[in-house]
This record gives sequence, structure tokens and C-alpha cells, in this order.
Amino acid sequence: MLRDMSRGTLDERMGIEIVEASAERVVATMPVEGNTQPYGLLHGGANVVIAESVGSIGAAIAAGPGRYAVGLDINATHHRSARSGIVTATATALSLGRTLAAYDVVITDDQGRRTCTARITCMLRDQ
Repeated sequence: MLRDMSRGTLDERMGIEIVEASAERVVATMPVEGNTQPYGLLHGGANVVIAESVGSIGAAIAAGPGRYAVGLDINATHHRSARSGIVTATATALSLGRTLAAYDVVITDDQGRRTCTARITCMLRDQ
């Protein structure tokens, strides 16, 4: 189902693959290749895209049927660069309320080293 929802989206163009998804935890991978800036490093904006994707998916699951999640805030701190391989983003719920969901997102490289830390807050709304 998540794969079908990604057709024609930015996630698909960036090669983001969902590995695990629940309201409490979402894990996804993304290739570095094709998502770099001119110096050959993973683009910082690509980190933000995958962070927003995993946080938004978790928030949408937390919202439940007939509701949806809308991003309110996202920030990211880039710790180290990635030049090749795959990065993995893991969103862990910090707070799951009736109207807000917040996630801590840790992005790591192929060697398990943290490359970025992000936080995303989503508003949960009725349709």
C-alpha cells in the first residue's frame, strides 16, 4: 500500500524505500547516488526529504482512518557527509497526541554512522 501511494511522488524520484512502518517507528532507505550536490556529497535537502517522509508516514498512521497529517515544523542538523551507498532514516515517535505527532529522525550511512538528526512535528486533522 505505501509503495502504491509513492507512485509519481518525490519519494519515488529520490529512490526512498519504506522498510518498516508503524505509528511508533518508521524506517526507510535512500540511495546517495542521484541525490547529491555538485561536490558529490549527499544533498542536505535530501536528508530533509527523507526525514519528512518517515515522520509524515508515522504521523499519518497515528492519525488513523478518516484523518490526515500535515507538517508543521522540521529541522535538521547535518553531522557528516555521505558520498556513496545508502542512507537509512529511522523516525521514532516522541509524542503521539490527538492533534499533534512529533518524531526524532536519525539518518545513518552504510557503516551505521549518524549523518543527520532531524525533528518533525505534524498536525493531525480530520478530513
